[in-house]
Amino acid sequence: MNQTESADSLKLLPDYLVSFKSLLESEDLFTIVQKLGVAILIGLLIGLEREYSKPRDEKIFAGIRTFPLISTFGFLSGMISEFTSFWVFISLFTGFSALIITAYIFSAKEGRRGGTSEISAILVFLLGSLVFWNFIILAAIIAVIIALFLSTKFQLHTFVGKISMEDIYATIKLGIITIIILPLLPDETVGPLDVLNPRLIWYMVIFISGISFIGYILIKVFGKDKGIPLTALMGGLVSSTAVAVSLSRKSKRNISLSDDFANGIIIASTVMYPRVLIVASVLNISLLSNLWLPVLIFTATGFAISYFFYKKSNEKEPGSIDLSNPFKLKSALLFGLVFAIVIFASRAAEIYIGTGGIFAASALAGLTSVDAIVLSLARLSEGILPAGKTGLSEEIAVAAILVALISNTVVKAAIAVFIGSKELRKNTLMGLGVLVLVAVVYLIIFLIVSNDPS
Repeated sequence: MNQTESADSLKLLPDYLVSFKSLLESEDLFTIVQKLGVAILIGLLIGLEREYSKPRDEKIFAGIRTFPLISTFGFLSGMISEFTSFWVFISLFTGFSALIITAYIFSAKEGRRGGTSEISAILVFLLGSLVFWNFIILAAIIAVIIALFLSTKFQLHTFVGKISMEDIYATIKLGIITIIILPLLPDETVGPLDVLNPRLIWYMVIFISGISFIGYILIKVFGKDKGIPLTALMGGLVSSTAVAVSLSRKSKRNISLSDDFANGIIIASTVMYPRVLIVASVLNISLLSNLWLPVLIFTATGFAISYFFYKKSNEKEPGSIDLSNPFKLKSALLFGLVFAIVIFASRAAEIYIGTGGIFAASALAGLTSVDAIVLSLARLSEGILPAGKTGLSEEIAVAAILVALISNTVVKAAIAVFIGSKELRKNTLMGLGVLVLVAVVYLIIFLIVSNDPS
């Protein structure tokens, strides 16, 4: 058939078939098959979870066979809409949704009113369409998130049963105030020394609260009855200082567990180091080149000490830690104020006193919390300040962070001494003392190597 006859034959075809032929010619058939395979795998992932999680004697709307078919249907619906009209996709999706709603109505009449599988089916249909439209990575990420939510049903319900109305109100209030306040805050430095950025300060408040909230959730969901070491590990994400206070107080009420409480304080203090690495990298990723090695050394040392004490201990009962919701508005505002004061004081100390002033400010700030001073030093490092402003060298910033870590570790040792039982002091002072010694030795070597022993 020559080109003229081929063109004539195309004129005889309906417009949508011509568009379909053009689609196949413009996109490699192998590529389409690959994308179809991804859509089917997404359906298999969700279907496998649904099939596995259902009780043996319960019938479900869709399982490991039906969900791949649903994702394939979504894929084909997206494909058909390409050479017809997007309204065709809307019609197919509406029809499928009506089928799901009908199935749910009949299930509800029989007493099964969950609806999770039905909602999952609608989402899988849409994910299949997204795969055809080349949103493959996005569809895969959403599928994994859906599978995660579906597979953690027990943990999520357990978490809901453990949170209080105070937790809910605190989180809602902080969310509302953030939505209202954040757009109104200027995204520029203001005030003397030109280092205070109101919007950045509030971003950091939310960031630090978010990290702490993750630890708070982990304790709520997984921490109960899991033992002091695991609870302290998660509590270190919230506040290692708060963990030290809580366990020190408990040691006086339960002296027989003092060794385990001491180990918990050491574990929480060790978690502080990788947490600091994450916090510093948010504002200045280049600090990682000088900060990752001491963090690795301190973390390895802390867990080695903790393991040594754990092997010697004989935990008699599960432990718990008293921690409050880090999303409380009062706590968030207080941290924002502290952060602003610390960054201003650090800049003033650097300008008017020099390197010694920075180290002094870090030591003082470390007495309460390392988060504010770490963020401040990352902000003041070279390349972070506004144009025309001279910032700290990365070496000085890292050294000052190490000073803050040492200071904060000493504070937790002091908490154990003055608040805890006599039995708590020995292991706590021994473990934290080794951490302080290692940190001091590393700091001295670091200052010598960086040619700035001041």
